[in-house]
This record gives sequence, C-alpha cells and structure tokens, in this order.
Amino acid sequence: MSSVLSTLPAAQEAAIAHFAARLSYETDPSDVAADIGAGVTGWVLIDTRSQASWDQGHVPGAIHLPTAEIAARAASVVPAGSSVVTYCWGPGCNGGTKGALEFAKLGYPAKEMIGGFEYWTREGLPVETAAGIDRRATDPLTAPLGIACAC
Repeated sequence: MSSVLSTLPAAQEAAIAHFAARLSYETDPSDVAADIGAGVTGWVLIDTRSQASWDQGHVPGAIHLPTAEIAARAASVVPAGSSVVTYCWGPGCNGGTKGALEFAKLGYPAKEMIGGFEYWTREGLPVETAAGIDRRATDPLTAPLGIACAC
C-alpha cells in the first residue's frame, strides 16, 4: 500500500482551486527579489519582526512594521491602494502569516513571503544592516551554485 496514495489526490477542479488559492496568499523570496530587481511597483514589502531582528538584517527596501503595530501604523507607512507582502523569520515562524492577516483585516490585499527572512538569506539575496548592504553565503541546498530552480 502506498503511503503517498493512501489518501487519493484531489479531483482536478478541487486541485486547481486549492493551488490557485495558495498562490493568491503566498509568494517566495525569488519572486520578491525578481520584482525588486525589475523595479516593479504597486506592492510594499513589510518586515514584521522585532527591532532587534530587523537590526540583525532585513531585505533592502522593506519597511519595518512589527505585527503588533500594524493596526495603528499601516495607513501612515503603506500607500493607499498598495498590496502588501509580509515576512518574518522563516518557515518555523508564523509571524508573516499574522502580519498578512492584520493587513487583510485593514482591507489591504496581502500575501506572505513563504520561507521568510531565513530563505531570503539562504538563497544568497542581499541583506541590509546599519553597515550597508551585503550578501551572505548561499546555502547550496536552497540555491545550488549555477543551478536555477526556474519555476
């Protein structure tokens, strides 16, 4: 008996609805980096972590807005009509999800950057600190040298 198929895959229509819905809620570090690199506008990247975490490093161009402050400060830091992408530490943390929920409650179109800051850095993408912008070593398990996921 197959462990994988002990519960059958969803029917086509249900599968399409499920995966399309996931993509309407999530994006990933590669897509965020591609949009930033191309100068795409219309959305704002929000780092929902603590001040100490932000100071350790963050995505260049992100806005620091801890989840607990979103309701009070969102309108003053996010232009009206903008979509929002939130992130926190990584896949073991639901802070980005909580942040996206807070923005959704305020009426902002919101997505979460899955993988969070952990996978941003593991993919060797730029990191900003008070000292400037730098790149950390790429984790070969997430972004093998010379190999692109091309998804």
